[in-house]
Amino acid sequence: MKRVCVIDGQGGGIGATLITYLKEAYGESIELIGLGTNAIAAAQMLKAGANRAASGENAIVRTAPTADVIIGPISIGWANAMLGEITPKMAEAVTSTPVPKIFLPLSQEPVIIVGVATEPLPHLVQQLVNQKVKEVLFDV
Repeated sequence: MKRVCVIDGQGGGIGATLITYLKEAYGESIELIGLGTNAIAAAQMLKAGANRAASGENAIVRTAPTADVIIGPISIGWANAMLGEITPKMAEAVTSTPVPKIFLPLSQEPVIIVGVATEPLPHLVQQLVNQKVKEVLFDV
């Protein structure tokens, strides 16, 4: 079974949305791990249907390398993002893990990503779930 780690912070809304769509599309054929930068984010992802959830720096650092794919907003790879919730160790764990990462181009940081079309969150999540996850996990 493929292990998908969804990482989110703050209120966990993006992570919960991702978990909901992934669970709907893939059911029990994948293991969904919700990793929150805080307990609220982890709880929201668990409530949305994650198989398991944990929070904090150590949970992310220890669990990210066990994933088959890491999914979340692009800022999970940036030290001190999300109002400081992404620690340098968390960002390093995400970017150093040699597994595919699928990032949503969403950030609260003063960063402009050139070449990315502005799309509503539901459209981005549908594209991620219906195309990118299939390509990465199932070689479609």
